[in-house]
Parts: sequence; C-alpha cells; structure tokens
Amino acid sequence: MSISDNTPINRLLTLALGTLRPPPGRARIGLALLYGLTCHVIFAAAVAAMIIAMFHGMSGSWGTLSTPWAYIANGALVLQFPLAHSFLLGSRGRKMLTRLAPNGHGRTLSTTTYATIASVQLLALFTLWTPSGIVWWRAEGAAFWLVCAAYASAWLLLIKASYDAGAEVQSGALGWMSLIQKIKPVFPDMPARGLFRYIRQPIYLSFALTLWTVPVWTPDQLLIAVSLTAYCLLAPRRKERRFQRIYGARFEQYRRSTPYMIPHLFSTDAQHKTPAE
Repeated sequence: MSISDNTPINRLLTLALGTLRPPPGRARIGLALLYGLTCHVIFAAAVAAMIIAMFHGMSGSWGTLSTPWAYIANGALVLQFPLAHSFLLGSRGRKMLTRLAPNGHGRTLSTTTYATIASVQLLALFTLWTPSGIVWWRAEGAAFWLVCAAYASAWLLLIKASYDAGAEVQSGALGWMSLIQKIKPVFPDMPARGLFRYIRQPIYLSFALTLWTVPVWTPDQLLIAVSLTAYCLLAPRRKERRFQRIYGARFEQYRRSTPYMIPHLFSTDAQHKTPAE
C-alpha cells in the first residue's frame, strides 16, 4: 500500500527533520504535544495490559474485591467499553469530544481525545479486573508454543489491519499532528486495500482472534472473550451505516463484493479489486 507524501505521518516526519517549520503559537504546539504524549503513553500501556492480562487468562489482574462486589465491578468493566465506545462514535458523542479541549481546538483533537478515552477504558478493564482464581486449562509443552504463535499472529494481524485502516487515526495521532501544524485533520479515504480487500472488518476480526488464542483459560477469560466477540460482531454494523452515508454507492459496491468477516476461500481477481481500481 502506497502512502501519499501529504499524509499526516509524512508531514510529521518532514517536520521532525526540520524542513518544515510549524506555524507560530507555542501554546497551541504545547497543547498538541501534551495531548499526543498523553494519548500514546496511555495507548501503549493499554495494549501492554491487554496482551499480558489475556496471556494469563485474566488470572493476574490487580482487582481485589470480594464477592459479590467483584462480580458487579467486573460486569461494569465489561460493559463500560462497548457502551462508551459506541456512544462516542455517535453524533452526540462526537459533539461531546469537540468540547474536551481548550481554546476551540476540540474538533481538531477529537481523534486524539477519542483514542485516549478508549485506551483508558481498556486499561481499566485489563488492570482492575478481579480474578476468580479458577484456572480451567493451561497450555503446556508443544501446545503452549503453538498457542503462543497463534496469539502473536493475531496481534500482528491486528497491527496490520490498523495500519491499513489508517494508523494515524487508529492511534490517535491525527488530531495532535494536525493541531501542531495548524491544519484541518485530513482523514484517510475509505479503507479498501490491504486486508480490507478480503473482508470489510479485519480490525474487529483480528481483535476477536486475540481473545480466543490464549494459552490459559479461566471463567474470566471466557466472559471477556464472549462479551467482546459479540461486540466485534455487532458494532461494525453501525460503522457501516455511517460509511454508507459518507461514501454512498462506492461503499455499497464495496459491501456487495467484499464479505463481512469471513474471507472467500476461493475468489477471483475481480472480487479483490477495490472500488477505486
């Protein structure tokens, strides 16, 4: 997949190399850097917490509540992510995001704010969970290494899918990178290349795969896997309705030629052509 010279990532690289000076405004630049640093630190912490917690089947999280409060708190932790995540993608949620930054920069920083909130939610889910203390199965020997390979592959697939969708949006970098250059955020085009050539929702599929390829199984992991897999199956429907409004016939053509989450086992080159080709 080729990357335009005018993408936010390349603009930031140019800025870092000193060939492009940011517009004046120390307060604006400082705000952009603060939001960016906060977003990416929390994002990295959330990803690390997810990888480690699920690798151990949610058996080593830091929650210490006693019954029945542990059940109530764990249930709230499971629900808070899909509910808030979906709300913020709606019209009212997007309006709220635009008010979460000072000096009228909320709209520009909305993608950074959104990624930060989502990262806080995931960090809370995977660090504050109270484990049941029950372990059903733990992979050993050759099975352990096979499952670990599958788990690593699922995460690599998720990284690839996120890159194909637009890494600057998925990571929250688009907002603060645009603010530091004093430009309007330029969103990537409708994703239809890379993994999106084969299925319409590779990010959600990849994330679901990370939930089921763990070397330790507990009741906690099963609850997380079932709940978040259900979200991965249902949430993209709302996203696709938004794409339908934005891209119209172009998305409809893509939707008809590309399966939702299960790729065609036998497909022709014509089926893999994107709407732009």
